[in-house]
Amino acid sequence: MKIDAIIEISGRTVAWLSLGMVVITCTVVVLRYGFDTGAIALQESVTYMHALVFMIGLSYALKHDRHVRVDLLFNRLSRRSRQRINLIGHVGFLLPICLVITLESFDYVMRSWAIREGSPEAGGIPGVYFLKTLIPLSALLLSIQAISEVLRTYRQLRHG
Repeated sequence: MKIDAIIEISGRTVAWLSLGMVVITCTVVVLRYGFDTGAIALQESVTYMHALVFMIGLSYALKHDRHVRVDLLFNRLSRRSRQRINLIGHVGFLLPICLVITLESFDYVMRSWAIREGSPEAGGIPGVYFLKTLIPLSALLLSIQAISEVLRTYRQLRHG
């Protein structure tokens, strides 16, 4: 499916930001303690990258079934029973939560865009509104991946 390809590319792309976070954090430490210089924008960029990794990585984790499960019996169940539980969980819980997140965050994000919200720190990154846009974007990507999982699971259940 094309949806899976989009999620795969986005997940693999943002995963590289983990390396960027390490390099930039080391740079900030060297600047601070080696040269007694601050770098607010660099520090904030680590926060932005961290947000990208987690918010975009949500759908990637779902695609690869690497999300956190809180259950006691799931692994002991048959494959078909696990598929049914996943189907119910995606349709009954995940998709409605994604819809709520998208709807509830919309005004919050739009207000931020309207004022072109920037960092409260002098020398910080001026695009806080980009960061806030990740909230509905991640919910949308997670919804798309959940729909893909629902369709795949439904087909598997229907055709054995």
